[in-house]
Amino acid sequence: MSAGAFAIVLLAGLIHAGWNIAAKRAGGDARFAFFTSVVMMVAWAPLGLWLARDALPGWDAAAWTAVGVSGVLHVAYFVVLLRGYRASDLTVMYPVARGSGPLLSSAVAVVLLGERLSLAGVLGIAGVVGGVFLIAGGPALLRARRQGADPAVRRRLQRGIGYGLATGCLIAAYTVVDGYAVKVLLLSPILVDYMGNFVRVGLLAPVALRDRVATARLWRLQWRHALLVGGVGPVSYVLVLYALQTAPLSHVAPAREVSMLFAALLGGHLLGEGDRRARVLGALCIAGGVVALGLG
Repeated sequence: MSAGAFAIVLLAGLIHAGWNIAAKRAGGDARFAFFTSVVMMVAWAPLGLWLARDALPGWDAAAWTAVGVSGVLHVAYFVVLLRGYRASDLTVMYPVARGSGPLLSSAVAVVLLGERLSLAGVLGIAGVVGGVFLIAGGPALLRARRQGADPAVRRRLQRGIGYGLATGCLIAAYTVVDGYAVKVLLLSPILVDYMGNFVRVGLLAPVALRDRVATARLWRLQWRHALLVGGVGPVSYVLVLYALQTAPLSHVAPAREVSMLFAALLGGHLLGEGDRRARVLGALCIAGGVVALGLG
């Protein structure tokens, strides 16, 4: 990967970690997901509608099905992510979610597809597992069990791990669907994401409009975070697409996980979440492990 492409991926990772921190600080639920989806739909309308003008007439049933399934999976991902952020620390949830996706993909490939793992692949899995253990508070959890620490602390860590794994499963699922849409159906990645956003708005609107007074109150509290997540969040994906024009996918995709490093650093500093050294070390292990999986 060239230095320029790697710099773009680093910037994309920083933006991705940044909007996740904004989502964590918002403390929102499905209605926050609705806010961000509406902002995204409006803010990116010029680009989305310009691409749609020529592409949509040629879409068949398979294309629309892929976009619809992608939209549903993204809604489930965002809702589970937000619930996890309310239940646990970002520096537990985010790395577990981002690190478990490649791990699950490798496991599926070995078990169901009969693929073989190289030494780099095995080392990569070990790095991801070890990093998840460190960032998710594994050492602290073991100490807490030995020393009889507050059960509430243990439950918070365990919830973070559980929500993180669930989010990772959904990341793997929508990645497969989006990859099929882009590589097999040859749809525009930007258009797949933008049109899928209409599905997200449609699914979330009944939840948001059920209690309009409460939704309006939440909007007044969360609009700044919603504008940041909905307006800036897609930029990280656009940057990755640009990097893919000059670098192999097998290099770019794992390198995106450097966002976990930024999340561990920024989350620990801005959100005051503890065990920063262990979590940064864990983020390094996961990032190295994911890169090894991509190369292996």
